[in-house]
Amino acid sequence: MEFTQEHALFRQTLRKFIQTEINPYVEEWEAAEQFPAHELFRKMGEQGFLGMSYPEEYGGQGLDYSYHVVLAEELGRHCDCAGIPMAIAVQTDMATPALAAFGSEELKQKYLAPAIRGEAVAAIAVTEPNAGSDVASIQTTAELDGDHYVINGSKLYITNGCQADWLCLLARTSQEPGFRGMSLIVVPTDTPGFKVSRKLKKLGNHSSDTAELFFENMRVPVSNRIGEEGMGFILQMQQFQKERLIGAVMSTTGAEKIVRMTINYCRERETFGMPLIDNQWIHFKLSELITEIEILKQFNYHCARGMIAGDDMTREVSMAKLKSGRLARDVADTCIQFHGGMGYMEEYPMARYFRDARLISIGGGADEVMLGIIAKYEDILPRRKK
Repeated sequence: MEFTQEHALFRQTLRKFIQTEINPYVEEWEAAEQFPAHELFRKMGEQGFLGMSYPEEYGGQGLDYSYHVVLAEELGRHCDCAGIPMAIAVQTDMATPALAAFGSEELKQKYLAPAIRGEAVAAIAVTEPNAGSDVASIQTTAELDGDHYVINGSKLYITNGCQADWLCLLARTSQEPGFRGMSLIVVPTDTPGFKVSRKLKKLGNHSSDTAELFFENMRVPVSNRIGEEGMGFILQMQQFQKERLIGAVMSTTGAEKIVRMTINYCRERETFGMPLIDNQWIHFKLSELITEIEILKQFNYHCARGMIAGDDMTREVSMAKLKSGRLARDVADTCIQFHGGMGYMEEYPMARYFRDARLISIGGGADEVMLGIIAKYEDILPRRKK
């Protein structure tokens, strides 16, 4: 991917913002298990960080998707936690792409534009208690009643769920089985019948609030539907591609940061009369990790180039998501081992990374789902007998 002087200036501006508006408060927000999304997003909106590739008429910058890659790289590389970058990515690349691409003009003015300005917090509501990676099994219903949908059901593990002003909700709008009969609907959270059932406690990503949501006879106008009725599953599968790629990009630079931190630690830490880095196993393993990170970084760029060109990158993005999760786990386990007791201390960044990094293999489609997609595209699934 070719990065220009404009990209470099964007990186510098974003890096300064992270250092002044995010990192000084990370410890406080991690302890509170929530960050002030409205306050932070409004500041980001004023800087133009929340809608780089969206049209200018909705407050975006009208740039190409390469600027989202830069955003994700800088958040992964320079934020002192993974929770806030994840919450930001929900706003920019998970809850808004389908609305921007397929929403009506009225919906985009009412919901997309405030999200880009940072005046409204968005969330993507797909996962349910009995339907995580198996999206086709969701049970939340949106039954037609005149010019409204009546929504009943629940959603689980929803990032930004405690603070969201609106949800991009996937619900079943007909009785057709499987993936058929689903629709994407913009759901304002101030609508009667909506409730945050509980804020969830997690292993990592503490500063990002995650919620269980409940809907009881919640009435939302049919005009809030994104695209055609019954097309929700397909639109969400398309939306997943940006979610998975942005996660892979953030994970890659996050892993690189930790490996380089570990290299520095091993240079300074002496055992048996010599620096740890002099141990051949240690510097060989760190060299191997750096190599894998660089290969994944370049593959991420390949995926982004394809998306910018309008190509179907489902196969490649699934590979990037799979590899980023597996690599993050290897980095976390190897680097905490090389840090020894210091890596196990909460006062040191290693422990937080060890916890935070585990999510990338689960959220946005587990590793096993990525493997299934790859197997389908490679035509290596077992043949069913007729």
